[in-house]
Amino acid sequence: MLDVDFVRSQFPAFSEQSLERQAFFENAGGSYTSAQVIDRLTRFYRERKVQPYAPYRASELGGAEMDEARARLAALMGVETDEVSFGPSTTQNTYVLAQAFRQWMDPGDAIIVTNQDHEANSGPWRRLAEDGIEIREWKIDPETGHLDPEKLMELLDDRVRLVCFPHCSNVVGEINPVAKITALAHAAGAFVCVDGVSYAPHGLPDVGGMGADIYLFSAYKTYGPHQGIMVIRRNIGTMLPNQGHYFNGDSLYKRFTPAGPDHAQVAASAGMVDYIEALAAHHGIMGETPVATGAAVHDLMRDHEEKLLQPLLDYAASKNSVRLIGPTDAAKRAPTVALVANAPGEALAAQLASHGVMAGGGDFYANRALEGMNVDTVHGVLRVSFVHYTSQQEVQKLISALDAVL
Repeated sequence: MLDVDFVRSQFPAFSEQSLERQAFFENAGGSYTSAQVIDRLTRFYRERKVQPYAPYRASELGGAEMDEARARLAALMGVETDEVSFGPSTTQNTYVLAQAFRQWMDPGDAIIVTNQDHEANSGPWRRLAEDGIEIREWKIDPETGHLDPEKLMELLDDRVRLVCFPHCSNVVGEINPVAKITALAHAAGAFVCVDGVSYAPHGLPDVGGMGADIYLFSAYKTYGPHQGIMVIRRNIGTMLPNQGHYFNGDSLYKRFTPAGPDHAQVAASAGMVDYIEALAAHHGIMGETPVATGAAVHDLMRDHEEKLLQPLLDYAASKNSVRLIGPTDAAKRAPTVALVANAPGEALAAQLASHGVMAGGGDFYANRALEGMNVDTVHGVLRVSFVHYTSQQEVQKLISALDAVL
């Protein structure tokens, strides 16, 4: 079982007096940062805030730490080191990717998008219609928000070049079968771009094992600094046109980052792996390979989250005045729970704050998903989201607070 006390000791936020007695349930908007990341970021700014890769000690150390972050994250996710790119955000990374596909594709080619996605993995692709690219929408079930792979089969043909979908939605929460969907797309000759922003905080996935061509997530939602992290596999990464400086065209991890990297935040991302390995060591589940270690920690996190999530789902499903978005089975979803109630989501979140619960309300840039489920985006949803550092006592506090405001 997850040692929650040990976990919380790794996050300075839980020792912060200003946050004392505040239960944090807006983790889908950004998680607390682990001590390992904060320490690396602070050290970089104090000791290594120079241009990296120059022939003097501070510069060499800074560059080495940036390289370390890329190499260790790649190893954990089962991909090659240069298949990991850093950018200012996942939204920006996706936009740059879309420009590369815009140049690579021909009019009449097709891209499949969903209406379950956050706008970051939908809007940039839809804009390619301006250049004659056909956009096909894989629609969710309007009652449940479910994405049915059988419906995808109806959209696939030899004109489809790319299928874009989320590992899980930031409002529906259901975990989509990435490996299965990827296999369907590949069989039709298409690549896949997976938005992992809402899934990665619950355990970094084995991207290599899933077979995804592109996998994007946000470090600041995964206990790290404010960076967008993108895995782009070599076959598609070298096929697409270079979006960076022309002289960086031969470097896979520089091809899709036209702006210079944020040296300190890239370096601090190694702290994410430090934290995962600290969890593994404390629980005695260090694997023989980084992928095995990542998988063991992933399962440890998910087991804890599922145990805490099921009572919350049962509570929400029992309320006649509330519509619970997504599955009622904790094993099928992430602990990101959107509720439609009589009051606007933002107003409910404000009421929860007076009960010591930090949550969010609104549309969460998932307008298409909410509209697809006939939810008024102005009214929005109340979203309560947690990760593995959340305690059972905090979930009980949340349920009591919900009882008071719903």
